[in-house]
Amino acid sequence: MSTAKNIRELYIMPFDHRASFQEKLFGIRGRKPTEGETAEIASYKEIIYQGFLKAVARGVPHDQAAVLTDEQFGSQVLAEAHAAGFTTACPAEKSGQDEFDFEYGKEFGAHIEKMNPTFVKVLVRYNPEGDIGMNRAQRERLRVLSNYCQANLHEFLFELLVPATPRQLAQVGQDTHRYDRELRPALMVRTIAELQNGGIEPDIWKVEGLDTVDNCKRIVAVARNIPARDDVGVIVLGRGAGDEQVRHWLKTAAKVPGFVGFAVGRTIFWEPLKALREKRQTRDAAIEQIAQNYKSYCDLWMDARQGSSITSKEKPASRSL
Repeated sequence: MSTAKNIRELYIMPFDHRASFQEKLFGIRGRKPTEGETAEIASYKEIIYQGFLKAVARGVPHDQAAVLTDEQFGSQVLAEAHAAGFTTACPAEKSGQDEFDFEYGKEFGAHIEKMNPTFVKVLVRYNPEGDIGMNRAQRERLRVLSNYCQANLHEFLFELLVPATPRQLAQVGQDTHRYDRELRPALMVRTIAELQNGGIEPDIWKVEGLDTVDNCKRIVAVARNIPARDDVGVIVLGRGAGDEQVRHWLKTAAKVPGFVGFAVGRTIFWEPLKALREKRQTRDAAIEQIAQNYKSYCDLWMDARQGSSITSKEKPASRSL
């Protein structure tokens, strides 16, 4: 964990997607992209970044705005964002895998230093009632990364997904919405505690949305369950959900001290990029739509904050740049 206190909120534009970009947007399956395809995918990430910049120019606070993208397709964006003084984050995990492993194997540290992000990000799928061996292996690798971040003064952003097991889905009649409401919140609490007990200490937990304030409070309570963790923050991810669902998750979390922002990606940029890819709209139109979408979520979060009783002193997030 960082020793930083009173750190600011984060409104993250996450576009570190790799496997989904290749497969679902560009139709590249079962092989590595060519040099030309890599450049084209990188150009789409630049479009997202230009939308982000336009939203900041229209009033999204510079100190809260942040970008999360990858080395493979987003290294130029990371360099530009860093030079512009934005908070940045870069992933350490292999993309599209059920089990966490390092994208660059034992060389992960060299790649982190090369990109020099504010946050090292990791996406992990972990269910405490899932495969015991896989969970153990993930904890061991994650502890290595957590220790590395502490030793090298990088903040640690942990994206947690808790996918349902077949038995859990059977409990709710195969209804994923019921799983989200009835089982996932308690499983998230158990998962965070289990990872903490395994020596894994994020500065920010990036979690799936929750439908009630009480469940949000439970997540903050476990994230900050000892004094040494009282500067840990929680942010809400979008999970590619529809606009109405994402807005509900953000409004709910914004009412809870300890939640310090959000990371919404595909809901913001996927349709504009898809329309561009299918030649249904121009590059400039895609940038404009991304800017509008991102700013609307930032405005929603800030309005929900102002409508709650949370004060500025109760808003931890990223370290100063």
